[in-house]
Amino acid sequence: PYKLENWAKGSAVTLVKWDGFRNAAAVKLKKATFRFIQDAAAQSAALLAGDIDAFPRGIANQALPQFKQDARFVVELGNQAGKGIMTINNKRKPFDDVRVRRALSHAVDRRAFIDGVLDGLGKPIGSHFAPSDAGYVDLTGTYPYDPEKARALLKEAGVVTPLNVTLTLPPPPYARKGGEVLAAQLAKVGINAKIENVEWAQWLSGTFKGNFDLTVINHVEPLDYVQYANTAYYWGYDNKAFRDLVSKHAATTNAKERTKLFGDIQRQLASDAVNVYIFNPTQAAIYKKGLKGVWASSPIFANDLAATSWQ
Repeated sequence: PYKLENWAKGSAVTLVKWDGFRNAAAVKLKKATFRFIQDAAAQSAALLAGDIDAFPRGIANQALPQFKQDARFVVELGNQAGKGIMTINNKRKPFDDVRVRRALSHAVDRRAFIDGVLDGLGKPIGSHFAPSDAGYVDLTGTYPYDPEKARALLKEAGVVTPLNVTLTLPPPPYARKGGEVLAAQLAKVGINAKIENVEWAQWLSGTFKGNFDLTVINHVEPLDYVQYANTAYYWGYDNKAFRDLVSKHAATTNAKERTKLFGDIQRQLASDAVNVYIFNPTQAAIYKKGLKGVWASSPIFANDLAATSWQ
């Protein structure tokens, strides 16, 4: 009864004004109010005015320095399972050629993206695993930023530049702002990315059904690598060798073998350059001093209010 779950990508959840107390026997919750605040300026204003007590996730990174300097608040940085990627439609030409997908990976400067779009609050990734995931392998060195290598791979694949593509962007700032950064980087290797901004309904009914060239999305579900074994999934990846690795991992109970297979799964995705793996975002929780039990890290998008109290 004391759990709020929010699974909608890109929405903001705010926990507001809970007046509860804890005794030696049990946790009693008298009142908890929840507000959804999408506008970045309104989020900060509500906290500063005392209208809300905590913002567990989703507040704009640009707001954090102000709250770090305000003695009334605690700013706690945590981990999450997100994998921010530029998704590639593997079924569409010329992206069905692995050399073209590898060219895209070499064309993207992950660190510049993280610094410019996420204000430095994120970690580069090289496959569809977050650094906090079990069995994580750092594969960021597989495709270092190398525009010259990207151009050479496009030429090797027979791609005539400039190559015109569409980059479809859903509403979150990491996608809209990040898409501008990616388009500029792709232009340096001869890829002209026309930006198409869409709302979530359009993204789900079009992009998520496979109607796209490139898109930008933060996949937040923990250990969702199994989607790559689904040939009908929106990025259109179809590789029996990968599906065999997933099946072997599911079938074995040997801890050492499972860890090895996790590594093999990540390396297969990186080798095939299924998508351009860019960032794992840092999560920030802001709350008033004296409020205990707010989660800074997110294995799931939930906060257990039974664990929350004023001290």
